[in-house]
Amino acid sequence: MSIDSLKEKLPEYAKDLKLNLSSLSQEEILNEQQLWGCFLASALTGRNAEVIAAIGAEAAQHLSAEAMEAAKGAAAIMAMNNVYYKFTGMMGDDYRTMQAKLRMNIIGNPGVDKIDFELWSIAVSAINGCQYCVKSHEQKVVHDGMSREQVQAAVRIASVVQAVSAVLDGVDAMAAGGIAAAA
Repeated sequence: MSIDSLKEKLPEYAKDLKLNLSSLSQEEILNEQQLWGCFLASALTGRNAEVIAAIGAEAAQHLSAEAMEAAKGAAAIMAMNNVYYKFTGMMGDDYRTMQAKLRMNIIGNPGVDKIDFELWSIAVSAINGCQYCVKSHEQKVVHDGMSREQVQAAVRIASVVQAVSAVLDGVDAMAAGGIAAAA
């Protein structure tokens, strides 16, 4: 599978997603590791098997084994952190000041450039809707020299990959209910 195979699976009403997949896979503001790490972490966060398989296969052509593991690690750790930090944000000061007491070792030693891992964490956190994690990781990458345009590119990738996952889940659900998705 590949990005092209994903585009073929999308119905006509999702034509904009097809176009965005094409343009984002050619995005030049991010380096290859940043780009494909964002794609992979976002695919894993979207949880659609077809999207994960297609983007995973494509990412494997562009990422080292260490970067593949780190992108998967970003999706994993942020799945936990986004729930926890959204909760603390909802509850307020008492919980915000408490020590998390959750292991997060991969954030300190991700096995790739830390700025890339932080960027992937922003993409995952944007999908999961954790404003606290998005803000925290965004401040870190901008402080370390990344531009806001690069951050925006990562979130654009996350938004499109998430939308593709949602559309394909919807197509499958409609098909299971005997409803034609292409109408």
